[in-house]
Amino acid sequence: MTRARTLRRVLIGFALAAMVAATAAADFASVKPAPRVEHWQRRQAEIDEALKDTQALSAVKLVFVGDSITDFWLLDDNPWVKGQKYGRKVWGASFGGAVSANRALNIGISGDRIEHVLYRVLPRSAGGLGHLDAPALDPEFLIVKLGINNTWAAEEPVVDSVVEGVRAVLGALHERKPRARIVLQSLLPTSEEAKNAEVVRPVNVRLVQMAQSPPFAAFTTYLDLYPAFVDPSGRQIAALFTDGLHPNDVGYRVWRDRLEPFLRAARESRAASGTPR
Repeated sequence: MTRARTLRRVLIGFALAAMVAATAAADFASVKPAPRVEHWQRRQAEIDEALKDTQALSAVKLVFVGDSITDFWLLDDNPWVKGQKYGRKVWGASFGGAVSANRALNIGISGDRIEHVLYRVLPRSAGGLGHLDAPALDPEFLIVKLGINNTWAAEEPVVDSVVEGVRAVLGALHERKPRARIVLQSLLPTSEEAKNAEVVRPVNVRLVQMAQSPPFAAFTTYLDLYPAFVDPSGRQIAALFTDGLHPNDVGYRVWRDRLEPFLRAARESRAASGTPR
């Protein structure tokens, strides 16, 4: 084989490799112009769209209110970390409509602090986002979990700040949906034992007291999830979390398994006492 023929074959090989590489590159998101849309923006748009469906809203029995820990019920694969799962399958089986008594609307948004939730449930007529404005939305329960995000870049005293924020949210929720019973859930343990000791557990103690005191006792019930997520030594069970803060799919199953019988018992108690909805 002549040197010229060899060189020609090498050049053809390079050309073919370049063509294959170019074709493969066309499949990458990184080569396609795209606007930046944050997860919270997508979630807000999804909630706004769901609130337009009057027929679907009329079937909703539960409204989940909160931040990313609530939001990630709706994710399956973790979009940021490969190999991790969140709560979508558990949600679909239990709250997605398969069980009509527990058909739910999730208005959790990742990253929200308490003040952001307050803004979202504030009526549009008052300058808020009106996420509870829809007349067709008449839930039996409002499932509330929030406050952990206010423990970073925190106001001092941090425990007081979180508790007073939750107090404001409970009042706002009851004002918007007075027929609904509020299920106030505890904060979950974090992987930072110092934070649990200094903030999380003290906040939970105060939340119990709040739920049992006027005026909240008339429309609020407390669900303590914390014990289900710690081992006998009181430390967080890491196997139930993706990152030391957010539950994984197993953790969401544990949460579901505490919440469902809690709701069932609340309904039975109400029926036995003859208390109207």
